[in-house]
Order: sequence, then structure tokens, then C-alpha cells
Amino acid sequence: MPAAPPPSPDPLVALAERCVRCGLCLPACPTYARERLEAESPRGRIALVQAWATGAVDPTPAGDAHLDHCLGCRGCEAACPAGVPYGRLLVQARTGQRRRRPPGWRQRLAERLMARPRALAALLAGYRRAYPVLPRAWRLLPRPPAPLPQAPAHGRPVAAALFVGCAAGPYEAAARRALATLCARLGVGLAAPRGQTCCGSPHAHAGDAAAAARLAAANRGAFAGAGRVLTLASGCHEAVAAAVDAPAEDALAFLERHAERLRFRPSPERVAVHLPCTQRNVLRSVTPLRRLLARVPGLQAVELDTGYGCCGAAGLQMLADPVRAADYRAPLLRQVAESGAARLLSANLGCRLHLAGAATVPVQHPLEYLAERLEPASPDAPATPV
Repeated sequence: MPAAPPPSPDPLVALAERCVRCGLCLPACPTYARERLEAESPRGRIALVQAWATGAVDPTPAGDAHLDHCLGCRGCEAACPAGVPYGRLLVQARTGQRRRRPPGWRQRLAERLMARPRALAALLAGYRRAYPVLPRAWRLLPRPPAPLPQAPAHGRPVAAALFVGCAAGPYEAAARRALATLCARLGVGLAAPRGQTCCGSPHAHAGDAAAAARLAAANRGAFAGAGRVLTLASGCHEAVAAAVDAPAEDALAFLERHAERLRFRPSPERVAVHLPCTQRNVLRSVTPLRRLLARVPGLQAVELDTGYGCCGAAGLQMLADPVRAADYRAPLLRQVAESGAARLLSANLGCRLHLAGAATVPVQHPLEYLAERLEPASPDAPATPV
């Protein structure tokens, strides 16, 4: 038997060579499900970027479009029997693509704002005020909620540091308050360290590895000394976990580990549950969410199937290509309407913003719903910290 060829010294080619071309990724790929083209599949994209890297073919606008269309859902990675780390391959491919094809001004502006959460928050505050008079075409995101009043202090010792992120600052205040309420019931105090910034995932996925590394370094410094870091958005978790020195945990998984300490009021409500790609394929944290919702007596939780496999938000792609993004969203919204659900729950901020742009029911983080149903604390039962 001839010896296997040595692995390529090019990291991108080495990753691509791990693909055995079996095609088991195709049914898991949203863009392939929509287009039915090999070039719109993970297998096709791997072959394409490998050919670019080896010089077998020259890059073309058509080839770039196939790479641009990838949603980064990583359903293929979860299905791959050869363990191809498609997420890493995609980031490396887009890094090379960015060097030869610089991004447009809209992409650069979005990346700059996300790397500066305070500037982004100020811009979104102005967007909130102007929203009622803006033309529909300018309403790229749902209207940010009104700022919440300062939450009362729970008097608990700080036991966990909370990652906030960039757009989540204005948009996710209610979810942060819900998490603080649930953690207080466990005797856990939360703090959001100063100096933290965007997780860097949007920059990495757009091929700006240097910016992603700078943001990771800033977050590493901001969370230095933390004993535990909790994340709310499933799309941020992987980057945060890689950046900080402390153990990072999804807030849903953390609460589920201590769920016996939480009691919820019965609810006859029916809610629709959207499972984001990052929750299914990266965090693999669907089970904790299901178990937490199952603790609400009487609740009817209707899980949406994945439609094409992704809601279409895909970081900044819902802004860059809103027509395609809306196509991926449509099957999910039809299911919500058919389910009769009174609200829609999703654990990733980008997905919630995208779904809320066309949903006819309120869209919330699951923790907001759980905090609403939490039974009042007994004054005679002080919480012992977990």
C-alpha cells in the first residue's frame, strides 16, 4: 500500500484535505437546501477554497459569492464523520479573501461600531428616538427597547462575571436583568466588568483575524481575576470562552445545573422555541434549555424545526443580504403563526433581532420568560450561594 502523502504546510489546505467528500454535510446545509448547487454546499466550498489556495483555479466574483453566502451555521461540522473543523476553515478562507478583496464601507463601519460598544450604544439611542419617523427601508433593526431603570441591588457577593457584548448593551438589558434575578435566587451575585468589548466573532467571520485578536485580548484583560464567566448569547460564547482565562459557561447551562433551587409558577401558555445554530451546533446546549422550560408547570413549549437549517441572521449577513436572510427566516415564522404561540423564545441576540423584524408575537430570551414565571422568594428561606 503506498504511503499517504504528507500533510500540506498550508494550514487552510491541511484542513481542506481532511474532507473525505462523502456528502453527509449536504442535508445539514441551509444554502444547499435553498439552492441545490454543489458550490453552495460545504463540500463544494471546501473544494473551492482548496483550489484557490493551491493555485489550481483563480478567484472569481462568482466563487467569492459562494463563499459569501455561507451562513457559518456549522451544521456541516456537527454532521461530519471526518471531524472537519469547518468553522476554522471558513475563518481562514475569509481571511485570505479579505486580503485580496477589501470589504466595503458598510462592512467596515459595522465592524468599527461593534468594536466600540459605547459608540454603538449612543448610535442606537439615537436610532430609537428617530425610529418612528424613519422610512421603512431605513429600519434595518427592530427599535431598541427603552432603557431600564437601575435594578435594586440583591446584596449577594459577586460570584460570576457577565459578558455583555456590543449590540447586546442596549438590546439585551431585559435578559441581563432576568439572569440577575434568577442568579440572586441561587445566592449568586453578578457583575459586568468594565473594559469588556465585542466578542470578536463578527470580525473573525468577516476575515479580520487581527481585529478579532485585539478584541479577545481586551476581553481577557477585562475578565482577569474572574472566577466564572457567564454568557447570554450563544453566538458569542465560543469566542468568549477562547479569550478569557476563567471557565466560561452558557447562562442557561449554569442555571440548569442548579435548577432544583428554582421554582416556577404554573403557566397555561404556549410558546414557540427557536434553537439557534450556535446553540445546536457549537454550544450543544439545547438540553439545558429544554429542561429549564420543562420545570414550568403547564407550559406548552413548541420547538420549531430548523426550516432550511438557519434563521438567516448569520451575524451581519442579515444586514448585508436582507433578501436572502428573509428567505431563510420565512419557514420559521410560518411555524410560529401555525403553532398559535403567544411569544417566541431564542437564546441568541442576532437571531432574535432578525426574527423580531417580521414576527407578529413578542420575541424574548428564554431567561426573560423564566424570570417572569419565577415564584416569589420565601422570606424565611435565605439562599445559600451555589
